[in-house]
Amino acid sequence: MSRGLLFSILLLVIVMAGAACIGRYPIPPVHLLRALGLGGAAGDPIATTLLWHERLPRILGAALVGAGLASAGAAYQGVFRNPLVSPDLLGVLAGSGFGAAAAILLDLPPVARMALTFAGGGAAVALGVLVARLFADRDGESAGGVLLLVFGGLVSGALFTALLSLAKFVADPQNTLADIVFWLLGSLTGAAGPTLAIAGVPLAIGIALLIGCGRFLDLLVLADDEALSLGVPVRRLRLAVIAIATATCALTVTLAGTIGWVGLVVPHIVRLLTGPAHGRLMPICACIGAVFLVIADTIARTVTPSEIPIGIVTDLVGVIVFLAVLPRLRRGWA
Repeated sequence: MSRGLLFSILLLVIVMAGAACIGRYPIPPVHLLRALGLGGAAGDPIATTLLWHERLPRILGAALVGAGLASAGAAYQGVFRNPLVSPDLLGVLAGSGFGAAAAILLDLPPVARMALTFAGGGAAVALGVLVARLFADRDGESAGGVLLLVFGGLVSGALFTALLSLAKFVADPQNTLADIVFWLLGSLTGAAGPTLAIAGVPLAIGIALLIGCGRFLDLLVLADDEALSLGVPVRRLRLAVIAIATATCALTVTLAGTIGWVGLVVPHIVRLLTGPAHGRLMPICACIGAVFLVIADTIARTVTPSEIPIGIVTDLVGVIVFLAVLPRLRRGWA
C-alpha cells in the first residue's frame, strides 16, 4: 500500500469521525468511541441511538456516493482521454433524474423509485451507445470510438433532459413539483435504512470494480491503433468500463439525487498529487471523493437551521476548488 493511499484512508477515517461528532446535537469523541464499543463504559444512550440510526448511516452513504462519483469521473476521463469529462457526459445523470421524476409522478414506493432511477440512467447510456452504433462508419471510426460515443451521449443527454423538463411541467406545482426539484438538488436525508442496504452493496462493488480497472485504463489512454497492436480489445474494454461507471453513477443518484462537480473536480486534485497512472489514481480518488462529499454533507446539514440541498454545496465548493487549481491544471494539459 502506497503512502498516498494510506494517508487518504487515514484522512477519510478522521473526516468521518469528525462528521459523526458534528451536528445540532454535538457528540463528544469519547461518546463516539463508546458507541462504537471502543471506549469501555456505556455511552450516552441518546448519542448512541442518534449515531447508529441517523448519523453514521448517512455518513456512510455520503462516503459511498462521493467515492462512486469520483471513481466514475476518473474512469470517464481515462476512457475519453479528456480531463474535462464528467459522469454526465453520456447522459446518465439526466436519465437517472428523469427516472426518479417519473417515479415521483407515479407515486411509486421507495424501492420502485430506486429501480426506475437506476433504469433511467442505464437507458440513457444505452441510447448513447446505440446512436454511436447507428452512425458508425464501416470504413472509419468504430461504434466504440470516442468521438461517436461523445456524440451519442450528447443526443441522449439532450433527450432525457427534455423528458425531465416535461415531467416537471406536468407535475402538480403544489407538491409533486417540489418533490422533484428537491430530489434533483440532491440530498442524503434518505441515504439510510433500507435505501442504503439495497443500493450500498452494489455501489461498493462498482467502486471496487472501477479501482480494479485502473491498469486497464492506462492502456485506453493510448491511441486505439497502438493499443490494438498490443493485443488490447479496445472497444470491448472501453464499453465495459463505461458500463461499470454508468451503473455506479446511477446507483449514486438512487441514494442521493443529482450531485455535480465531484466526478470532475476530485480526479483533477488527485491527479496533481499522484500523477496520471490510474493504478495509483483510482483508489486514492475514491477515498478523496468520499472525504469531499462527507465534508459537503456536514456543511449542508449544519451551517443553517434548515438543511441545504447537498447539490448546492457541491456546486459552490466545486467551482471554487476548480478555479483554485485551474492554473496548475492548465500547465498539466499543456
